[in-house]
Amino acid sequence: MSRRRFLASTAAASMSTLAIGAAPPKPAGHHRPMAISSGNGLRAVEKAIELVRKGHDPLDAAIEGVAIVEADPKDHSVGLGGLPNEDGVVELDAAVMHGPTHGGGSVASIRNIMHPAAVARVVMQRSRHCLLVGPGALRFARAHGFPEVNLLTDEARQIWLHWKETRDPKDDWLPPPEENVAAFIREALEPRVTGTIHCSVLDTHGDLGCTTTTSGLSWKIPGRVGDSPILGAGLFLDNEVGSAGSTGVGELNLLNLSSALIVEQMRRGLHPKDAIMDVCKTIATRCARDPRRRRKDGRVAGNVSFYALSKDGKFAGGSIYPGGRMAVHDGDHARVIPCDPLFDR
Repeated sequence: MSRRRFLASTAAASMSTLAIGAAPPKPAGHHRPMAISSGNGLRAVEKAIELVRKGHDPLDAAIEGVAIVEADPKDHSVGLGGLPNEDGVVELDAAVMHGPTHGGGSVASIRNIMHPAAVARVVMQRSRHCLLVGPGALRFARAHGFPEVNLLTDEARQIWLHWKETRDPKDDWLPPPEENVAAFIREALEPRVTGTIHCSVLDTHGDLGCTTTTSGLSWKIPGRVGDSPILGAGLFLDNEVGSAGSTGVGELNLLNLSSALIVEQMRRGLHPKDAIMDVCKTIATRCARDPRRRRKDGRVAGNVSFYALSKDGKFAGGSIYPGGRMAVHDGDHARVIPCDPLFDR
């Protein structure tokens, strides 16, 4: 199949999949809409604002926004084209939360489904559970009409194969000559991909919705689950307060339920930036106690970035170390801005 036909068929499958569980639009309100995302989510926030202006539910808008990245074979951190686990199998995680109902749903280690965020919405709507994992999550998705897709693209396969060939010089795998290694392989192998996209949306009625979706840590142990599908860690919201989500090393957030902490700090009256910095300090202090999570200079190893949006439209992005970026649409235009770091290096 040609690349053009492949992309066309992928787009058609995405559109039909995203209709599963989506609410019908209602008349738009008069509240100023907002959307924030991680740095790879510029198209996501643009799509989300387009939809909420037409009266779509804020969670549906967030899910359709991140679906653009989930369906992008060139993004190796989310959905189709995501980098696989150590066995060469792509496993996806995602979670959603819905402000008006305080509902939440998630899936973890799900295979062969391009849009796990949309499946998480159906878990929230059509089950009494909050989290489904592995084969059970796949069966649930198939029962509700989600088509199976081979998520391992040829480019991702080549990157994984080179990692496997070069990870141990004493094994029997032999890498190609260095001059034959494609540039995209070199770029993907350094640094290790942690991936993920988060999106929080404030609609024209003042309601919130959010989602986080990821292919997880590249070359992870099969079955590893990070923070993305865990409510309170990879994302959290309270419709009366605000919404927050994260990307980066998920274990740091699992140990601290960081997104829930950010929302609780906003409940106390902190600006999103101050809430994020407070939680970054908490992570840096707590996790550096463990020598497995501590750098040689004594600081915590690994980085996380946070994205927070308050009920009244304030927003911020922050991270433990420099390099984080966030996408924001303030109702007028979309842009990518740097996250404020806790440490300078």
